[in-house]
Amino acid sequence: MIDPMNPTSASTGGDGPRVALSSMRDPGLLVALALLWVGSAVALSIDVPRTGFGIKGDEATYVAMALSVAYDGDLVYERGDIERFFEIYGGGPEGIYLKIGARSSYDVDGTFPFIHRETYPDGRDGRLYFGKAYMSSLFAAPFVWVAGLNGLLWFNVVLLSAVVFGAYRFVAARSPGHVALVFVLAFLGASIVPLYVVWLQSEIFHFAFVFFAYLLWFYKDVAPAPTTWFGRWLRSPGSDLVAAVILGLVIFSKPWPHPLFIAPPVLHLWRQRRFRHGIAVGFLAAGVSVAALGLNALISGEFIYQGGLDRKYVGGEFPFEAPGVEFDDVGTTMTTDSIVVEATEGPVAFLTLLFHNLRYFLVGRHFGFIPFFFPGVVVLLLFLRGRAEAQLWHWLILATVVLAAVTLAVYMPFTWSGGGGPNGNRYYLSAYPLFLFLTPTLRGHGPAIAAWLGGSLFTAQMLLNPFVTANQPYLAPMHGLFRLLPVELTMVRDLPIMLDPRRSRVIYGEDPVLELYFLDENASLPESPGIWVAGERRTDIIVRHTNPRPLETITVTARSGIATEVAIDIGGRDGRITLEPDVPGSVTIRPRGIYSRRSWAYLMQVTTSAGFVPRLVEAGSDDERYLGAAISLTAVPTQAQ
Repeated sequence: MIDPMNPTSASTGGDGPRVALSSMRDPGLLVALALLWVGSAVALSIDVPRTGFGIKGDEATYVAMALSVAYDGDLVYERGDIERFFEIYGGGPEGIYLKIGARSSYDVDGTFPFIHRETYPDGRDGRLYFGKAYMSSLFAAPFVWVAGLNGLLWFNVVLLSAVVFGAYRFVAARSPGHVALVFVLAFLGASIVPLYVVWLQSEIFHFAFVFFAYLLWFYKDVAPAPTTWFGRWLRSPGSDLVAAVILGLVIFSKPWPHPLFIAPPVLHLWRQRRFRHGIAVGFLAAGVSVAALGLNALISGEFIYQGGLDRKYVGGEFPFEAPGVEFDDVGTTMTTDSIVVEATEGPVAFLTLLFHNLRYFLVGRHFGFIPFFFPGVVVLLLFLRGRAEAQLWHWLILATVVLAAVTLAVYMPFTWSGGGGPNGNRYYLSAYPLFLFLTPTLRGHGPAIAAWLGGSLFTAQMLLNPFVTANQPYLAPMHGLFRLLPVELTMVRDLPIMLDPRRSRVIYGEDPVLELYFLDENASLPESPGIWVAGERRTDIIVRHTNPRPLETITVTARSGIATEVAIDIGGRDGRITLEPDVPGSVTIRPRGIYSRRSWAYLMQVTTSAGFVPRLVEAGSDDERYLGAAISLTAVPTQAQ
């Protein structure tokens, strides 16, 4: 068997004989070092702002914090921070979260909770504070100090390489080394995980730190007897406490769903009748989170980095970029001082919404678990098939990942994927490493091959050019097997297509007014004589009625310069139009839609059977597109009750 940090011995699998190996021949170590070397070379040599197409997602805040810690030794936004950002990116920190500082006064009286805190502005006009958790930027700061902005990318590479090494150690503790290595590479490489390495924010930090905590907690339950002092420490109560500290940092950095992750190790310790130690682990994780909040209060005057007197999402103009640009005059207020469960309209609406969200959570085209975390599906099937060897802590981990999914769907039913149209479900990314710890004993390469084949069908095209994919997440779902999956109609305003303003929220019609979202490039924007659908193609368009009243009917009128058939499907209700050249036809459909956020969304799929190029058949035309038919829509809402 391989000792976790002593690769001088290795197992051939199961109870096979020990084979002496030098550390440089250990396959897991070699692959991790190769990944670290190649990844570091790339991370340290590219032009990050240009290669990464500027700022995306929430990067502005995390980048600014890392630069501030690395070069100023603080977490304060001042004139120098905006100058540095313009110098690196050639523009401002679009989408940065900032907040004013606060001071506090306390009053004691006889009213519960007896001690009352009141905050007021600190009155320091020349500085602001960052409105995101600082933890990942704090850990990345040494890398930034050494390598500049490239250090953030380098930091992610180091974390992922360490995860590969640790994951290999865990799986190889019960499986042949070569089998474990191929499976771990599939578990990570055939999922969406590598794509987030090029995101300069906290996702890989959360993913890796959750993995490290669980490795420290549960490696001891599968590992052989130790042969080194470090191996003995890994099996000691001290490693449990270090794991609690690591998870506590993640809980501070992202308050949900990470608090759930403390339950399996604590309950596992209690199952071993180690009640005091379990309580110590739980309280230590909570204490670290509270201490990190306290440090935030020392910096900005507020415990909650997303709350306070005034927290804003800032773009366009930025505080301190020029004289006269004040914090009060820029940005949009986005303050969250407490946990708010997004409201739905009654229990029936809530259960209906939850049903749709859980379905989308599993198989959604843009955020589903199966397309973006397919190796996790393989692990679940292996676990259930080999459940006879499962211990209680395995079932606790399984219950935790299920509970994390359900609570995300309940807590934020309209943004459970992370908001902003990410690649896959970035909020669930940090739950994905827990699936690795469900891996049973592997005896061959079959599971790894299945994971590689299934996962790569979805993610391979995305990982070929990760910088383009991360910057334009709406491209991948336009092609391949993604188009067979349902579109998450409960979260239309958070789909990736929202990042392409030209093809999203296109206003159409007058009474009623509709919003159209073009999910692919097989249809034109509205023009004369209508929306052109490409020849011999299928286009998917979301039709959104921003009104609580559903649509009674949608009439689709089509015309074409050639004979063709047009098939229409709206929410599972279909119709067909057989067209003659230049003779319009129409069909009326009673659509089936999804109700969410006081609006109705319908997925309309239109397919044409033939096409033509106007330039080749119409005199004087310069239109070189391959067109099938032009469609127009007429919607009729239900009558008000």
